[in-house]
Amino acid sequence: MSGEPIGDEALFAPAAARNGSAILDVLRSILPPVGDVLEVASGTGEHAVRFAAALPALRWQPTDPEPRALGSIAAHARAAALPNVLAPIELDVRAQVWPVTRADAILCINMIHIAPWAATEGLLAGAGRLLPEGGPLFLYGPFRLGGGHTAESNARFDLDLRFRDPDWGVRDLEAVLAEAAGHGLHLAERIAMPANNLSVVLRKDGPPAPSTTTG
Repeated sequence: MSGEPIGDEALFAPAAARNGSAILDVLRSILPPVGDVLEVASGTGEHAVRFAAALPALRWQPTDPEPRALGSIAAHARAAALPNVLAPIELDVRAQVWPVTRADAILCINMIHIAPWAATEGLLAGAGRLLPEGGPLFLYGPFRLGGGHTAESNARFDLDLRFRDPDWGVRDLEAVLAEAAGHGLHLAERIAMPANNLSVVLRKDGPPAPSTTTG
């Protein structure tokens, strides 16, 4: 998690200020009108309070695996004093059991490229368990398409990530979708975003249609 302290444990991430408006525009169109939103890897907590303020009929549950991030989320939540932001909870998506048992929607912004592939697997498995039929999992960040980067800046970013940690890196969207399918999730929308990022909306499959085959 990146960020600079701004006092009282709160952290500030420049990317959150830059991409918040564009992400919110997408969220308005894909989130349910009411319900519980689980935000995975909330980081500084700036997105949580911004989105919760703009979407007051939704209840926001921020999470993160890092204590420093949890402190920052709590600080931003205290400052915002929003009734629809719950206290942050620790969540490692790789865990077999999550501290949340259901969600009407799940968000994960700028995580899967700065985490091991196992985190993507855990996120998709968790979404498959928690979401109702049709419930969205929203992913945001850079992705490779068709085996290649969508911009030279993303290629440089990918090299930097892999230099910092060989288990990190910009993921192939096709690999993410293949893993998602194994957990009952399908691609609903792919939206081009500023700075060569994508919003990827997955939705939980419904039960299979009854067979009409006769003997």
